[in-house]
Amino acid sequence: MGFYENRILPHFIDKACSAPPILKQRQKVVPLATGRVLEIGMGSGINLQYYNPDQVDFVFGLEPSEGMRRKAQANLAASPVEVRWLDLPGEEVPLDDKSVDTVVLTFTLCTIPDFRAALAQMRRVLKPGGTLLFCEHGEAPDVSVSRWQARVNPFWKKIGGGCNLNRPIPTCIEDAGFKIGKLESRYLPQTPRIAGFNYWGSATHG
Repeated sequence: MGFYENRILPHFIDKACSAPPILKQRQKVVPLATGRVLEIGMGSGINLQYYNPDQVDFVFGLEPSEGMRRKAQANLAASPVEVRWLDLPGEEVPLDDKSVDTVVLTFTLCTIPDFRAALAQMRRVLKPGGTLLFCEHGEAPDVSVSRWQARVNPFWKKIGGGCNLNRPIPTCIEDAGFKIGKLESRYLPQTPRIAGFNYWGSATHG
């Protein structure tokens, strides 16, 4: 990775992903995690404070960015749960089939280049009866907003570490073979509308 991706971008992403409206969304899904957990795109460990140590055995934290792993040190030191780092991309989850109880996916699916392969890996490692917990921004339902998302997306991806504004999150999850059991959505307050339409909920094996 270059200087921007390794030194500057992690600070930008950490700041954006820890804004108050986004933290509020994280709190809606992360505390629901149970057992052996795989968090995809752990980043700087923002979610760690929200795990319930009484119901989580440990967390596999998958994060390919050296800069983000370095920035996570303070959150790791204060973590209420044990974290085991996995430093590979989301498309390459180095875990056995049916080996985790919960997969946590928060504000990450937008950045994974081959998100279909990544979701297939998540489904592979999730136990039957396990849960995918997700909270992701994506394609807005309003045509005027979605048109702007499409216009801005090429530039946005270049400065945002590959972040896509307009992935249809529910469709992506269902096309990967998951069955969505709970789904909510809304525009987040204090957030640009082109980047602020949020989907959150849970899914299981289809």
